[in-house]
Amino acid sequence: MENGAAQPVIVAIDGPSGTGKSSTSKAVAAQLGLSYLDTGAQYRAITWWMVTNGIDIEDPTAIAAVAGKAEIVSGTDPADPTITVDGVDVAGPIRTQEVTSRVSAVSAVPEVRARITELQRSLAAGAEHGIVVEGRDIGTTVLPDADLKIFLTASAEARAARRSGELKGVDVASTREALIRRDAADSSRKTSPLAKADDAVEVDTTELTLAQVIECVVTLVEEKRAGK
Repeated sequence: MENGAAQPVIVAIDGPSGTGKSSTSKAVAAQLGLSYLDTGAQYRAITWWMVTNGIDIEDPTAIAAVAGKAEIVSGTDPADPTITVDGVDVAGPIRTQEVTSRVSAVSAVPEVRARITELQRSLAAGAEHGIVVEGRDIGTTVLPDADLKIFLTASAEARAARRSGELKGVDVASTREALIRRDAADSSRKTSPLAKADDAVEVDTTELTLAQVIECVVTLVEEKRAGK
């Protein structure tokens, strides 16, 4: 199946929240022996640092001034993707509502995006066997030369149902509203908006099970590898 001389393959997976991006990306990376990077976690990590250090999230100038301060280290093992800020494990804290509600505002600041993009590019360049990188602007901005670009979509209803399934006891309607707001913020920001690259393969996950989405993406990567 796998020959020792397989070229490293760089896979960009973009799309809005609730499309199954993380679960798919991790599983595909694990199955194909690739590294994995959750870029959303990096934006959450820098947001967590800003909140923890009392930076005014409403003030892009204040955010920009300290965009380079936090030391963010991402582990790229799909079985155990770790993330630390200044040596502190933040995998749990970055998933809180406090961080989630502020991440779009922090992510929109160009200095933050430049900083995190640089981090992402160096991790991708250093991935020995290749890497699956998931986010919002990977195929368009971060890794425009990725070997394979995938854009995952799903209806707002399906995404809200999945998200409220993840967050126990959360109302689907309010989740749907929050997702739509976040999409609008991410798609309309001036710096690296959420967008589908012209050469991306779109996979609509609305009617698919997670296993089907994983199978579809694995097949796309294997075809890409075979043709390299």
